[in-house]
Amino acid sequence: MLAKAFIPYGGYYSTPFARWQGSLAGENAIVLASDTSKRWIAGKEWDPKMFDYVILGVTVGQPKLFYGGPWSAALIGSVDTPGLLISQACSTSTTGIFQAAMAIETGFCENAYTLFTDRCSNGPHTIWPNPAGPGGQVISEDWVMDHFGKDPWGGTSMIQTAENVAAMAGVTREECDQVALRRYEQYADAIKDDRAFQKRYMVPVEVKLSKKKTLHIEADEGITKTTAEGLAGLRPVLPNGVHTFGAQTHPADGHCAVVVTTREKAKTLSTQPDIEIQVVSYGFSRVKKAHMAIAPVPAAQMALLKAGLKVEDMTVIKTHNPFSANDIYMAKEMKLDVNSFNNYGCSLVFGHPQAPTAGRSIIEGIEEAVIRGGGYVLFTGCAAGDTGGALILKVG
Repeated sequence: MLAKAFIPYGGYYSTPFARWQGSLAGENAIVLASDTSKRWIAGKEWDPKMFDYVILGVTVGQPKLFYGGPWSAALIGSVDTPGLLISQACSTSTTGIFQAAMAIETGFCENAYTLFTDRCSNGPHTIWPNPAGPGGQVISEDWVMDHFGKDPWGGTSMIQTAENVAAMAGVTREECDQVALRRYEQYADAIKDDRAFQKRYMVPVEVKLSKKKTLHIEADEGITKTTAEGLAGLRPVLPNGVHTFGAQTHPADGHCAVVVTTREKAKTLSTQPDIEIQVVSYGFSRVKKAHMAIAPVPAAQMALLKAGLKVEDMTVIKTHNPFSANDIYMAKEMKLDVNSFNNYGCSLVFGHPQAPTAGRSIIEGIEEAVIRGGGYVLFTGCAAGDTGGALILKVG
């Protein structure tokens, strides 16, 4: 259990998530995220040099990724600050925030900036030398699609792992459709009243189209209107499967950032100093091969155990749920009402840019807890390689 790491209220943001091959498809994710952060930090009248460590989370290769950590630190204006590059697929934000919290806890640093960004669009096509091949033969892979399509250890696609869990747990097509519809209805609450909830934390992205023209992206792109009738008319993605394209997430582009600091510094940076956000505990998991959708449960259970809490103590629960089976399995195993968590949205609906996906959900969890008057926030989600990551925060 952690005691010294805090997040300032308002010391975080997420951009909208843009649909795959959409408005952000041509942008370097590191540069774009750093530019947004620089504008956001300037808008708060903060000195970017106050950050003594920067953690950059990226999972999809980008030009100049080799220099990613210190490069992004310099681009946001923190030119004398070292930067660390981390990558843990869908758990990148969860782990990155925890790593920053551990740094605060141990006195390694006092004010960390965590920045998570990815562009699933136009993923790189990588060429590797083939020592065993004759002549000029090479080994190649499509960074995004090949990795979505096959885990080299598990031997299956990501959606197959969800189907494996669905078969094991007796999850039905009807249940998957019902959860997909419920999650869309919850997302609809976030865009009511001219996106009042999202405007609590979301900042626009600026894409320079030319010297005189800049595109401002202020809301999510790629949200598909969902109805019971529409879901019922879709075919399963895999033969005899329970998931359609309406019951799984979609690749996207975007970024988010979270400041992790000391209690004293959090008060000075907070837009409302009376709101206190403490990083309490972290959990991780790895489950049996090709059963990724199970992983959020043991990760959450570990985080709860480390914190000395029960799931009943949670005010807000958010998940990264690339497939409906994730939430259905979790609800059954942890004795939750599947309709009661992921209020205001989740990755099943707003998309999955990898590194920032969990970060956005954690930020939304904080804002929901503030609306509810405080309490504990649990985030948990799966990640590639049949792994999971969870984080508990206390909003006071």
